[in-house]
Amino acid sequence: MVLRLLADPVRWQLASELAGGDHRVRELVAATGHPQNLVSYHLRQLRDGGLVTARRSSFDARDTYYSLDLDGCARALGQGAASLHPGLAPLPGLTTLPSEPGHAASPARQRRRVLFVCTGNSARSPVAAALLRHRAGPRVLARSAGIRPKPVHPDAVAVLRERYRIDISGHRPTQVQTIAGHRFDYVISLCDKAREACPEFAGRPGRIHWSLPDPAAGEGGLAGAAAFERMAADLDTRIRFLLPAIDPVLSERAEPSRDYVLHLFTCRTCGGDCREQPEHHAVAPRGGPPASPDPGGQSRYIGLAVARPDAQGAG
Repeated sequence: MVLRLLADPVRWQLASELAGGDHRVRELVAATGHPQNLVSYHLRQLRDGGLVTARRSSFDARDTYYSLDLDGCARALGQGAASLHPGLAPLPGLTTLPSEPGHAASPARQRRRVLFVCTGNSARSPVAAALLRHRAGPRVLARSAGIRPKPVHPDAVAVLRERYRIDISGHRPTQVQTIAGHRFDYVISLCDKAREACPEFAGRPGRIHWSLPDPAAGEGGLAGAAAFERMAADLDTRIRFLLPAIDPVLSERAEPSRDYVLHLFTCRTCGGDCREQPEHHAVAPRGGPPASPDPGGQSRYIGLAVARPDAQGAG
């Protein structure tokens, strides 16, 4: 189904444009050179196929932003490849992680400089910057700023601490105008209002727009902690796919550099999935059962393939 959808040249063009960020119909018309009625027709086909989502602009409700579900595309294309030959199927449950934070960057490579901008610099942009630093380590300099800065939202602090073990409680909001003279490789706006009010930056950085609902305002149909959890998950997915776009070295999708698999499982020590107690993590040779707990936890290992086996095979 997905391969048939993307085989159409117009839909492939639209998907290619949306892979680089969220866009309105008129922007897609300008980028592809196709008439609006044709673009709208094919966007509807992509939405019906589950590859594209649409959201009303928070800046102008007459506008709609379209987003490509990159995670869904990856899964669907993987399934399509597997139907051609089982050897083309992606390994089930495995995801290559970037190098751990703190791992030395190559001195020959200049760090990519990325700025995330939202309205208040209180939730979306500091969370995005923290997640990018977490995934890319020292190879990227990630900053955040806001159009009208205000203190960091406690739910943003909580979701990063509880879900990703990242602490942003010390975040101090930054007014975007004060750093407009700084040089960045990419400026990523995270809300429609920020996109419209974002200043020009020195050096003409690449501009990307992600149209994310404001979790503090209850946009998108969720409120409270659930809205912040969805925001963080959405940002983490987008950032995972951003890495190869800004620097292929950041997400080499080759085999992990060590012949180990980290098994997260319901263990006898804490009765949970070990996210809160990394010292309970077990490390085993590839294909083998979990061994004794590793006292160094996952932080000792670089480029791990993370698997979530079922309960029967989880020890």
